[in-house]
Amino acid sequence: MARSAKATAELAGSAPVFAALGDGTRLRLVSRLSRDGPTSITRLSAGFPITRQAVTKHLRVMEDAGLVRSVQHGRESVWQLEQKRLAEARRHLETISAQWDETLDRLKSFVE
Repeated sequence: MARSAKATAELAGSAPVFAALGDGTRLRLVSRLSRDGPTSITRLSAGFPITRQAVTKHLRVMEDAGLVRSVQHGRESVWQLEQKRLAEARRHLETISAQWDETLDRLKSFVE
C-alpha cells in the first residue's frame, strides 16, 4: 500500500475518535481525566450540569472510540484515558497540520 493510501486509511480509522471528541461534554470529561487521572463516575459527574447516567453515556461513546476504559473497583467503575489512542489522534492532527502548511506554502509561492 502506498504511503499516502496507508495514511488515509489510518486517518479514516481515527474518525470515531474525532467524532467522540466533537462534543463539548466529552471534551470536558477528557480534560478532567487528563488532569485528575483515573476517576470514579461519581467524581467525574460532580460539577456537570447533567445526570450521572448522561455522563456514563458520554463515557460509553468514548469507550467505543477507544479513548477511555473503565475498571471495576468494588461497586464503582473507575474511568481512565487510553493514552495510546490519544497519541494516535495527536499524530494524525500533526500530519494534517503539516499538509495544510505545505499547501499554504505552495499557494504563497504561486501567488508571489
